[in-house]
Amino acid sequence: MSSRAIRAKPHGRPPTVSSALVGFSFIAPVTQIMLTVAPQTVHAAEAPVIEEIVVTARRREENLLDVPASVSAFSTAQLEQRGTQDIIELSQLVPNVTLEVSRSSNTTLTPFIRGIGQQDPIAGFEQGVGIYIDDIYLNRPQGAVLQVYEVDRVEVLRGPQGTLYGRNTIGGAIKYVTRRIGDQPGTRVTLRGGTYGQADVVTSVDLPLTSTLRVGGTVASFQRDGFGDNLTLGGRQNYNKDILAARAAVEWEPTPTLFVRLTGDYSDDESDPRQGHRQTVGNDSGAPILDDVFDTRAGLDGPTELETHGVALSAEWSATDRIVLKWISSFRDDDTISQNDFDSLPAPDLDVPSVIQNEQFSQELQFQYAGDRLRGVVGAFFMNATAFNKFDLILGTTVIPGAFPDGITSFSSGDFGTKTWSIFSDFSYSLVESLEVSLGGRFTDDQRDGRILLQTYSGQGSPNMGGTGTLAATSTDFDGEESFSEFTPRVSLTWKPTPLHSLYASYSAGFKGGSFDPRGDASQTPDY
Repeated sequence: MSSRAIRAKPHGRPPTVSSALVGFSFIAPVTQIMLTVAPQTVHAAEAPVIEEIVVTARRREENLLDVPASVSAFSTAQLEQRGTQDIIELSQLVPNVTLEVSRSSNTTLTPFIRGIGQQDPIAGFEQGVGIYIDDIYLNRPQGAVLQVYEVDRVEVLRGPQGTLYGRNTIGGAIKYVTRRIGDQPGTRVTLRGGTYGQADVVTSVDLPLTSTLRVGGTVASFQRDGFGDNLTLGGRQNYNKDILAARAAVEWEPTPTLFVRLTGDYSDDESDPRQGHRQTVGNDSGAPILDDVFDTRAGLDGPTELETHGVALSAEWSATDRIVLKWISSFRDDDTISQNDFDSLPAPDLDVPSVIQNEQFSQELQFQYAGDRLRGVVGAFFMNATAFNKFDLILGTTVIPGAFPDGITSFSSGDFGTKTWSIFSDFSYSLVESLEVSLGGRFTDDQRDGRILLQTYSGQGSPNMGGTGTLAATSTDFDGEESFSEFTPRVSLTWKPTPLHSLYASYSAGFKGGSFDPRGDASQTPDY
């Protein structure tokens, strides 16, 4: 081998990108021009203002101060003031939260809250942190690095979530809430430019067709040069950004008590692969450590793209002054082609080209009640999802005369299906004006099936990934299914000694069903 089997990791903290934001809003009949340069400063002589932050952490609109949970919320104005460009930057604002971009891609997310998450983004492993777009759960991390545009607010909830949200998660949830279409026709154009050739353009249109029917859409382009270069592959950058995204919506409000929304979204990430920086000298090649941590010598080349699509239909009906019924239906899919060069050297060693494909269909029904002292939600959730990946592990410099004269390739394929249903409920009751107790529970049933294929090939690359290697052995050809179910409770007690202070104690349990390891070697577990 030309180097030790050391996995070169991407540098954890990218350089600061200095940028300026200019927004133009054309709202009939008044034209507004906004230039944002820096956050405003409140002078000591000015009286402080307590801003009321409204969130929907408990599936109803309420003041953040009244929510007995660890929640951080950011409005559009706050995100713009901080220059937040995607949800990765929330980890700099929210305690106990780590959000990182996964290997190779700009738009695959690795989220952790309070140390709970899922590091590996391949099929077969579910996230420990739930990501939501307008209450739609994203089952897979691909395409989950959401750009901040046309957003109403972002909420981060720490701790297990299950008694209030569609899919149970054990670490927490991140809610991305997009804004509704305006009542007046208008066009907004936001331009952002900065160092490293950053050029972002976001164009949005609101078009009310009648007093009850509105349509709108947004097209966004996010471009940036790389922080470093690929010194092996000319023309390839490292850590660049090339993303095209779009959203469209139709909103129908025939009466003050009924609201229906149809939305669709699309994103295409064609950025160059994010390859690693070696922190050790090559064992055999003697390749030195590069001076620039954002440069790479990775030699694996090939197409790289992550494309996501989604469509959702939701309806909210206020049956009475106290009862609201809500229905949410969605379909999402994504396709990823990536190139992972884990040794970050020109030799075809520890090279992993991969393909990932995901689909999900979900339905959710909620019954919300808001009385004088009793408030809460009862809901049911169903999801049918598939996750597929295949990849080669190419050890091109590992030569065994007679058996593997041209190197060794390990091929892995995993195809997994998930059918899950659940019922959940969470109610709060005001014992007195300053004291509230909340009780909730959830029952979750997961049905999982998986097909795993592991093969060894002589040569560099398997035919499954476009290579010319010859099949030498099949170590795993597994097909199985399993079911998992659990009841998880939640209880909290909230005391407000003053209108501006809130103290609470809570207990909650989370649950995540098991799955099958897509790298599982059946030869090591012959009796399974």
